[in-house]
Amino acid sequence: MKFTLEYPSDVPHAHPSLFSGASLARISRRAEVCGFDAICLADHPAPSAKWYRNGGHDTFEPVVALAFAAAATTSLTLMTNLFVLPFRNPYLAAKQLTTLDTLSGGRLVAGVGAGYLRSEFAALGVDFDRRAALFDESIDALRRIWTDPSTPVVGANFGGTGEMRLRETVQRPHPPVWIGGNGAAARRRVARFGSGWCPVIADPVVSEAIRTPAIDGVEAFGAAVDDLGDQLERAGRSLSEIEIQVEAPAVDLEDAASVARWHRDVDRLRDAGATSLCVHADARSLAASEEFIDGYRQLIARWARPTSRTVGLDGDLRQRSGPTWEFTVDERD
Repeated sequence: MKFTLEYPSDVPHAHPSLFSGASLARISRRAEVCGFDAICLADHPAPSAKWYRNGGHDTFEPVVALAFAAAATTSLTLMTNLFVLPFRNPYLAAKQLTTLDTLSGGRLVAGVGAGYLRSEFAALGVDFDRRAALFDESIDALRRIWTDPSTPVVGANFGGTGEMRLRETVQRPHPPVWIGGNGAAARRRVARFGSGWCPVIADPVVSEAIRTPAIDGVEAFGAAVDDLGDQLERAGRSLSEIEIQVEAPAVDLEDAASVARWHRDVDRLRDAGATSLCVHADARSLAASEEFIDGYRQLIARWARPTSRTVGLDGDLRQRSGPTWEFTVDERD
């Protein structure tokens, strides 16, 4: 099992002390020392106050922040989780991500998604109703730009007009692309383009708020992994090629019963197909975040070893990790 730390500013009502370069560097270094495989940040360039007041969050621009984290570390993987491709011209997205991969020495994982906040699309001047089509176009364009950077790529609203001169990524043929979303379309994209899948295990209320089909427990998650396996097999690929990241179960590190329950829940997630856990640190202060990461080190030590993927589980998991996200906003307005 691998472990990704979501930078603590990426949770609702994170403490102001976390919004500084010094804090980002300290947390990144501590995560690396304590055994985390990666650090990730979300992507919200224009969040609305309405969304924030009802459980949303603010965040750094992910590529800029991850470049800062790269400079403070030596081996930590840098993951966008999730970089919303429809917000950007594919050539601009490719330039941002290629730069991060280059400056970090090939440590980028490009986690990408279609986005879900209607108000954010409006603020950026992007047609919300075309986000799925834009996402598909952007994934295809990004892959083509990376694998054949001299050949112009043309889309509905962009296009190179002649031979291009672009820098190649350090990772060849391109950085790993992990795709977010719970639905069958997301799994089809993974089977066609992806190295990883980032579903969300959540109840129907949260799932509706982020505009994705509900995967409301481990049994449903296991069934979705089986479907992904079928999609991959039809594409001539194998489930063993794919990383699958879900949110880590919540845990009170000072409570032995909570820690024991965490291990049981992680067992179930692993058996259902998860290979990586995204961990939310305590965001009440910089000191609280550091203390949490230090304590999590023992959990990582128990799990950071090769494991075999198995199918089938008994029981269900409905507890979400980290903060409770209680979305009440209807962004359809």
